[in-house]
Amino acid sequence: MSLPRLLPVAALSLLLGACATTSDIEQTRRELDAAKQQTSARLTEVESRLSNERLLDLVKEVASLRSEMAALRGQNEMLQHQQGETLKRQNDLYADLDLRLGKLEQSASSPAASGEAETAAAPAAPLVSPAQDALNKALATLRNREFARAVPELKAVMDKFPANSEAQEASYWLGVAHTYLKQYDAAIDIHRRFAEQYPAHVRAPEALRLMAENQIELQQKDQAKVTLRKLIKLYPNSAAATKARERLAKL
Repeated sequence: MSLPRLLPVAALSLLLGACATTSDIEQTRRELDAAKQQTSARLTEVESRLSNERLLDLVKEVASLRSEMAALRGQNEMLQHQQGETLKRQNDLYADLDLRLGKLEQSASSPAASGEAETAAAPAAPLVSPAQDALNKALATLRNREFARAVPELKAVMDKFPANSEAQEASYWLGVAHTYLKQYDAAIDIHRRFAEQYPAHVRAPEALRLMAENQIELQQKDQAKVTLRKLIKLYPNSAAATKARERLAKL
């Protein structure tokens, strides 16, 4: 074929080739756009999911905090209630001890008054024994509410006159002094030994009751119940047993 004839064919081939390349580019561009849109949609979906999960986490955290706050509020109310009960119980205990000290003071003043009259009639006769004198001084310290000072004075009575009735009396009031000082372990031990050594003593029921009150102060409620039941069993008709029944009903 001659050259003039070949030129149109070549031009047509080039034109067709050019058209095919543009179509591919457009197709590629559409595919790229589609891929871009899919990627953007996927990213939006992922971001939305992450946002929802974070929101759910926050909701869970808020619910957990509310639950913890409710628990703390309940604990706080319970502690306030327990504190109120403890204060009331201590007020009752110390009011009871104050009453006993008041009676002790009255019993101490009566003999003194009568003693003054007797002294006027017979001044040479001794009114009290050394043991009683030592006990009176220790109890005077106790009545003045100098409990820390009363403790060694009462112990001295017990050490110097162990066979005397004054030693027994001093032992009972030693337990009371320790209760005032809030030395409950010592008070429990002293009242226990007093009740065991002197079961026939008029103060034995009260020693057991005070022992139980000290156990309650130490939150030893089970031991206190045992002590109160023992008191009721051993001294069922005593005033201490009546109080013990009332106390048991509240434990």
